Amino acid sequence: MLTKSSALSVVAEKVGARLHHAGLVLATAESCTGGGIASIITSVPGSSVWFDRGFVTYSNVSKEELLGVPVGLILSKGAVSREVVLAMAKGALDGSRADIAVAVSGVAGPGGGTPEKPVGTVWMALMERGASGMAFCRHFAGCRESVRNQAILAVLNGLMEHLSSRPEAKIPSAY
Repeated sequence: MLTKSSALSVVAEKVGARLHHAGLVLATAESCTGGGIASIITSVPGSSVWFDRGFVTYSNVSKEELLGVPVGLILSKGAVSREVVLAMAKGALDGSRADIAVAVSGVAGPGGGTPEKPVGTVWMALMERGASGMAFCRHFAGCRESVRNQAILAVLNGLMEHLSSRPEAKIPSAY
């Protein structure tokens, strides 16, 4: 099992270096991870330069009130869906000074799963200001803490991959 002092911290430091080098600022919108992404990101010294804020929107009402996710979208697609995480990422950008946002919503367990969305189903999104964004779904195994940690790591790895694909992604050797 991952701990905050292991793989998560290593990836968070690399993400921070990439964000800092690119001059980008990050915001998070989290449901099933309960602020875990923001927590590991802000454990990196100097993160205030490249992290603006995090929204923990665990309930559907908070997704609507804090991020502007339309209630009709939640009712029609479900909180754990591509459409909702993209709306969450857009809401995080609209409600912050960030250039890029990540969002996550899932079923961490041990209950709450359905045949269509079993425990371990997690949707994640990444969006840059002015762009349409991208979303992906993963299915994780294990206990609640394991699912949450795997989701955090997947979001950080997805963000790292996205930042590495940018033309200006060459990182000075000091990092």
